[in-house]
Amino acid sequence: MYECLNSTLTLQITKMAKSRNKNDKVGKILAVDDNADILFALKLLLKLHVKLIRTLENPEELPRLLKEEDYDVILLDMNFTKDAISGKEGFYWLEKILEIDASAIVIFVTAYGDVENAVRAIKCGATDFVHKPWQNEKLLATISSAVKLRQSRMEVTNLRQKQSGLKAILDQPFSDFIGSSAEMQRVFATIQKVAKTDASVLILGENGTGKELVARALHRNSSRKDEVFISVDMGAITETIFESELFGHVKGAFTDAKADRAGRFEIASGGTLFLDEIGNLSLTMQAKLLTILERREVIRVGANKPKPIDIRLICATNMSLLDMISEDRFREDLLYRINTVEIQIPPLRDRGDDVVLLANHFLNIYSKKYKKNIREISSSTIKLLKKYHWHGNVRELQHALERAIIMTDDAILTPMDFHLSASHNKVDGLELESYNLEEVEKSIIKKVLKKQAGNISMAAKELGLTQTSLYRKMEKHGL
Repeated sequence: MYECLNSTLTLQITKMAKSRNKNDKVGKILAVDDNADILFALKLLLKLHVKLIRTLENPEELPRLLKEEDYDVILLDMNFTKDAISGKEGFYWLEKILEIDASAIVIFVTAYGDVENAVRAIKCGATDFVHKPWQNEKLLATISSAVKLRQSRMEVTNLRQKQSGLKAILDQPFSDFIGSSAEMQRVFATIQKVAKTDASVLILGENGTGKELVARALHRNSSRKDEVFISVDMGAITETIFESELFGHVKGAFTDAKADRAGRFEIASGGTLFLDEIGNLSLTMQAKLLTILERREVIRVGANKPKPIDIRLICATNMSLLDMISEDRFREDLLYRINTVEIQIPPLRDRGDDVVLLANHFLNIYSKKYKKNIREISSSTIKLLKKYHWHGNVRELQHALERAIIMTDDAILTPMDFHLSASHNKVDGLELESYNLEEVEKSIIKKVLKKQAGNISMAAKELGLTQTSLYRKMEKHGL
């Protein structure tokens, strides 16, 4: 029978070879059968369609072969003992294959197939079941689908490994924060205490201090860490789309509602919902938000049936909500709902040497990103960064370091690499370009000489110097 099959197969392959493109070949196949004719027929058929076809007569060699190389599909005979039809050996080797590679794609090939064995094969982990003698096109289609399944499984496995690795990094305590100051240690301690609860948290702080980082740290250290974290910028949501965005809508609820859509509360259910810039909400939107928080359910726009929600709420703002309450711009009852615990993030200017830690952290990140060989930040630059006011806080420092690294051609960052706002550098009303003492002295002498129209005597008197000392300093600075 198989001699006839080989002859017919050779004629079919000769026709297919003319149109087959090497680039169309996919997958690595291992065929295991104690019949040499069967293996020859498989090799003859598959060599034009797959990247690699390897055959094996003795299944005892399977463990060694699978440890040496990965295969996309394994074609496995069900019966290896002559005249045996039970399939017992096939199931034994299927189990061994899956012990070595749990994601292996195994297709049973047998001349003694029945429905009972086919069902058992699938339950035991086989992907498919092919009868001998096979139909060439059907076998090729089965293998092609199996290769795609293997690729999908590998992609999922790789994605899970990446996610697991990323999660391990992110789940390190406060991995997003750089700070050893007492102020930041208090923030860290509060996060550790609050994270494990479902208490609503209000995060206060200036722009750029890292309010969303605190929210994400609370989520990652909570019992909801495996669920979603949804962030909503309330300052970007207008009153007209507020309900649709947060509560969702049904098809036809308004002109552009072409399909049902879940709102942010529904999407975040089971996880954490972070409402940033909560102070930007109008009183009307505040009232609607308060209703949802009290009832713990939402009603989509255009619907009547409420949907229960289960969220951990975290809010943030850079505004003084107490002042807004006194001015009738924020609801006091809403404030009580959102700030079971309050976390105040200190501005960067109050965090002492954290500026240096953060600067070196960003130096490391952006030197790698832009492939720059920058070794360090000069001492004079460190003094400048520590004295600067940093109205934009950590975000401004980050942007300043990134720009300096992009623009410099040197191995050390100097004050000249930074273009900080002069309006933020003032000493007794005098604007300075730098906090380098030599440069400050030169700048002050120039300004006083200009003010006194070059009169050395008057300039020395205003500076508290003798004329001789002033001349000496002018010579020093090349004035």
